[in-house]
Amino acid sequence: MTQTHINIAMLAHVDAGKTTLSEALLYKSGSIRKAGRVDNKDAFLDTNEMERNRGITIFSKQAVFSYGGCEFTLLDTPGHVDFSAEMERTLQVLDYAVLIISGADGVQGHTRTLWRLLARYDIPTFIFVNKMDQLGTDHEKLLDQIKDTLSSACVDFSKNEDGTYQDKDFYENVAVCNEKVLEAYLEGGSIEDESVREMIQKRELFPCFFGSALKMEGIEELLFALSEYTKMPEYQEKFGATVFKITRDAQGSRLTHLKVTGGVLKARNLLTGHKQNKPEDKVNQIRIYSGEKYETKDEVEAGTICAVTGLSYTYPGEGLGSQEESELPILEPVLTYELILPDGVQPQAMMPKLAMLEEEEPELHIVWNEELQEIKIQIMGEVQIEILKALISDRFGVEVEFGTGKILYRETIADTVEGVGHFEPLRHYAEVHLLLEPGETGSGLTFAADVSEDMLSRNWQRLVLTHLEEKEHVGVLTGSPVTDMKVTLVAGRAHIKHTEGGDFRQATYRAFRQGLKQAQSVLLEPWYDFRLEIPNECIGRAMNDIEGMSGKFDAPDRNGEMAVLTGIVPVASTRDYAKDVTAYTKGHGSLTCT
Repeated sequence: MTQTHINIAMLAHVDAGKTTLSEALLYKSGSIRKAGRVDNKDAFLDTNEMERNRGITIFSKQAVFSYGGCEFTLLDTPGHVDFSAEMERTLQVLDYAVLIISGADGVQGHTRTLWRLLARYDIPTFIFVNKMDQLGTDHEKLLDQIKDTLSSACVDFSKNEDGTYQDKDFYENVAVCNEKVLEAYLEGGSIEDESVREMIQKRELFPCFFGSALKMEGIEELLFALSEYTKMPEYQEKFGATVFKITRDAQGSRLTHLKVTGGVLKARNLLTGHKQNKPEDKVNQIRIYSGEKYETKDEVEAGTICAVTGLSYTYPGEGLGSQEESELPILEPVLTYELILPDGVQPQAMMPKLAMLEEEEPELHIVWNEELQEIKIQIMGEVQIEILKALISDRFGVEVEFGTGKILYRETIADTVEGVGHFEPLRHYAEVHLLLEPGETGSGLTFAADVSEDMLSRNWQRLVLTHLEEKEHVGVLTGSPVTDMKVTLVAGRAHIKHTEGGDFRQATYRAFRQGLKQAQSVLLEPWYDFRLEIPNECIGRAMNDIEGMSGKFDAPDRNGEMAVLTGIVPVASTRDYAKDVTAYTKGHGSLTCT
């Protein structure tokens, strides 16, 4: 059975051996001659100098390999929590995922977060339990833990040397995941491979494999399963594509990484997105990357992940052609830091350079505060700060520092208001009326126009929408960014002789501000979902701590010597709590926050 093309990604908690497994798959499939190692700094996929020095994956990369009549694009994603938004954007272009669990550590907090994200994006998943060569790893215990914490539909697919399944109840365990398959199995005593494929694709069955990527154990079993039990999704005939990443190559050319979700993409194509007021972009070159090298193509079909040059206005999450916009990542930064520039470097000169970084990492969200003459950057955590310093130094030759982190609040409104903005000094004139309405939680800011062209020509309407989108609007309570609102242009006026483009910018900003001042404003505070795993004797201390932080929790779940507390807590009060947990549990406790 030949299949055209499958896109898979390696996902894991940091240090579970994700890059090592990727190297092993590439080596065993014949794609590379020698498997690199993270500790030797020669991993095929860790191409960035910082990644090699730190031994962690920071930027998602891709490689292409073939096995058993299947062609695969393999995406290696960051495992560290600080770079989870990069990983989450990659999820939106996957057909299948391989979730790696360290046999030495078992299912960890971030593994659960990944599992929830895979469910949210509805991605069929294979599980590989790595590092089984380490002392003290227990196959049965790990499998039980995976079934308990992730899903009872996780089934051991490991085989003996004679090709029989290690799990003597293998067929029964597979059959119970689907009623029709169970009926067919009870009647005929066997299960069709096509049924297994369908169950995996529908997320009714999750095959588990055990091995060691470093020792090349269990790799061929996993490769065989990926070629045998995956199905290429069906794609539409009309052209569509999802953008998931923006980068720059060694020459500084802007690369748009996308997955073609329908039809065919050809070099020289003109592409349009869904955003209003955005010019058409023309594809110059289509590249299929594998590690640092790439080959160019004249055209690529649906299902292909590629990078294209020539596009100036694309952004991660954008849908091109018939493809809708992707959802925003749910793992968002909750801290904001001031960027401190060295003497002699002007913030105004630095902002365009930082804007290039923001294109590549949209969740950085870089803001220039005119009043304070400060640059603010939103960040996930401490590791990301160090990487950013190195990145800015490498790319632009500027040594920056960061101030202390502050909690990132947001503001929204609770009622509907109309804001009016006038701008009419001598020989200038513009008037704008905006309707501000509360949006759904998590919807961000959406802008629309609902005004007759007899009242305000289309060009002026477009200009107002551009001005609404071009800056970050702040609230009137604390000056925090506003979110979760729908803003509609409902009226406006221009003067035939005296109106210039800049007049509408002033009138638009004034209308927005005036509307916010009339509205009932609401302050939004970031909260964490937390999971605290601690020895039983520490449970009282932990409950007191969470209450002291104004958090809420469910009844503790006791399992042997350990107890688990789950609940919600304000970000502001948990700043250094992970260190406290390590101290009072003598290193046995762990805190996971999302």
